[in-house]
Order: sequence, then C-alpha cells, then structure tokens
Amino acid sequence: MTFETWLAFCAASAVLLVIPGPTILLVVSYGLGQGWRTALPTAVGVALGDFTAMTLSMLGVGALLATSATVFTVLKLVGAAYLIYLGVKLFRAGGTFQAEPKRDAASAAKMIGHAWVVTALNPKSITFFVAFLPQFIDRHADFWSQMLVFETTFLVLAFLNALGYALAAARARRVFANPRAISIFNRAGGTMLVGAGIATAAVRTGS
Repeated sequence: MTFETWLAFCAASAVLLVIPGPTILLVVSYGLGQGWRTALPTAVGVALGDFTAMTLSMLGVGALLATSATVFTVLKLVGAAYLIYLGVKLFRAGGTFQAEPKRDAASAAKMIGHAWVVTALNPKSITFFVAFLPQFIDRHADFWSQMLVFETTFLVLAFLNALGYALAAARARRVFANPRAISIFNRAGGTMLVGAGIATAAVRTGS
C-alpha cells in the first residue's frame, strides 16, 4: 500500500463520515442535552460500532447480507425498529431532554451502548464496507496488514468526527436554553430518526 493510497482512503473516509446521519443525530442530541461530558462516551460508542461493522465485513458477513435476503431483512428490521424507538422517545421528550439518561455513573455506559447499536446495527454499513474497502486494497500486498491500517485509520477518523460533533453540540447548548427551542429540536430530531428507521426498513437487499 502506497502513501498516496492511504491519503485517498483518509480523504474518502472523512467525506463519508462528516455527512450527518442517525448516529451523528444521536451524538448531537446527547451533546445538547448533557453537555461536553457526553462527547467521549458517544465517540467511543461510534468507534466501537464502526469497528463491529468493519470486522463483520472482513469476516464475510457483508457478503452474506448481500446475498441472503432473509438475514439482511431481519437485521435491517431490528436496526430500523431501534431507530424508530429512539426517534419516538426523543419526539415525546417535549421541552426537556428527559429522553436522555441522567448524568450518573451508568449514563456513560448507556450512551456508549446507544451509539454502538445505532452505528453497528445497520446492514448498509456492513455492506458498504464490503464495497468501499476493496477499492483501496493492493492485491499484491499482505491483506491483513492493509486491513489493520485501514480499519485503524477509519476508526480514528470516526472517533474524532463524533467527538467534534458532540463538542460542537455542547457549545451550542445556550441556543437551546429555552423549552421552546428544545421542543423544536426534539421533534425535528425525533422525526429524522423515525424517518431514518423507515428508510432503513425500506432498503432492498443488495442495494
């Protein structure tokens, strides 16, 4: 693998990661609700979720998802249901951030778990890695050493991206200092999460 290939992979990954999706929406909602203390656990959860998706792709699960309609359908419906659950919960929070766990010893674990599930429990993420990573693989070089570099690079970028969004959301808390602004965000964010869940459920096998 050449340095130019690695740079191209970094650039492509950065562009893909910076585009907001359900994971980033969840990270932002935590940042707005509980401040900068949520940044680290949510970023860790995102990185773990991407690690899970990439590892499953490496083990061939992505190919299975692309060819087995049953497996793909079951996984996508579970992921869609979880997104819809989070969306409804956020929508019903009204003018408070009560949809998020209180800041206590267990909240960090819950945030990591939520971010991990939303990131990892997405069949499109796994099949995406199957289609994305081979473009940068040198067939004449050692496969596992290349995967180690690519996976480590992507996870670092994913962690930093989520951390940046969380910190930015924490700094924007003043904008959402009144219940009306919080209610607007909760309803908009909840609607987007439900929409993402519906879109996930509508994805066809192999798409």
